[in-house]
Amino acid sequence: MEDEDEWANLTTGAWCYYENKISNGTTYGKLYNWFAVNDPRGLAPKGYHIPTDAECTILTDNLGDKAGTKMKNTFAMLPGGYRVYDGRFGFIGSFGYWWSSSEFNANYAWNRNLGYSNGSVNRHHLEKLSGFSVRCLRD
Repeated sequence: MEDEDEWANLTTGAWCYYENKISNGTTYGKLYNWFAVNDPRGLAPKGYHIPTDAECTILTDNLGDKAGTKMKNTFAMLPGGYRVYDGRFGFIGSFGYWWSSSEFNANYAWNRNLGYSNGSVNRHHLEKLSGFSVRCLRD
């Protein structure tokens, strides 16, 4: 989905590459809005699921103080940036953002971001129209 206005008005699942460049997809993968994460057909492959906010918290708590550094080194969590709710892109190479499957409210859902330079991990609730990466957990 390349058009910023079209992205900003979605109520259904969609994905894109950062700045709509396939070359970014080769390195960082796709960015999905939360509607794609929550699609009943399932975004995750068979035998996997998108983690809940509680599962993300368990992971970061178990990894401890250096959670972000361990996530980027052990789980190859790359700084793929994001697409904000209005269709603009930001922070590739600096931050990675990942959806959870948990809603905060009708317009927002829980996610985590990882600061690549300092290994910080932060929990946020951001607009469902935003485009973030997805990591799956084995069932």
